[in-house]
Amino acid sequence: MKTRNAQLSLIFMSIVALSWTFFLPDIHAEPSVVIAMEKTTYSYCEKLFYTIQVSEITGDPAIIHIRDEIGKGSSAIPVPITDLQTPVPSLIAFEKEIFPVGKYFIDVKYSGSQATAEFNLVDSDAICIPELIKPIMANWLSGNISDGFLIDAFEKYIDKKLINIPVEINEKNVYDVSIPQWAKNIGYWWIEGMISDEDLGNAVNYLIDKKIISFSADTIDEI
Repeated sequence: MKTRNAQLSLIFMSIVALSWTFFLPDIHAEPSVVIAMEKTTYSYCEKLFYTIQVSEITGDPAIIHIRDEIGKGSSAIPVPITDLQTPVPSLIAFEKEIFPVGKYFIDVKYSGSQATAEFNLVDSDAICIPELIKPIMANWLSGNISDGFLIDAFEKYIDKKLINIPVEINEKNVYDVSIPQWAKNIGYWWIEGMISDEDLGNAVNYLIDKKIISFSADTIDEI
């Protein structure tokens, strides 16, 4: 009888132990990662924005690659993950000269897990100021380059539909260009994202039209 009871006890304990294997969480499970897109269609002059969502914080960064339809992609972009949701806003807008229209993919790897999201870039009539103007503007605001060099950059790199420079800047007249000191506020506002590319273009065109930005010593005397 004792032997039978002992056998029943062993069977019962085995069943209990087996049941725990079904209900205990898998402590070795990899954390999940999801890419939440702000939207799936972008046009030129817009900035990509998405959020990385993870199930737990592991201390590892998320590694991001962005690629096009033919597989050409960016280098690895590490993003620190300190919250379950990490917004990833792009600092650079889509430019026609850099990004062809088509489908793009975002690949994210995080602590052994990975996710992919896609978006489409479509053509538009939008005109934006190239990103390379920002460091030039910053140097002008800091006094490292002259007014003429800033206007020369506008003439060379910005679509005339946005900012129309009425003269060709060259080595003979580059130092004749004059912009009032107070107009630097407009540059600061644009650098800080307080005004749009269109706002900056309208402001510069107005200053040129009213001869507040001048291109020769004679014009300066007339103001």
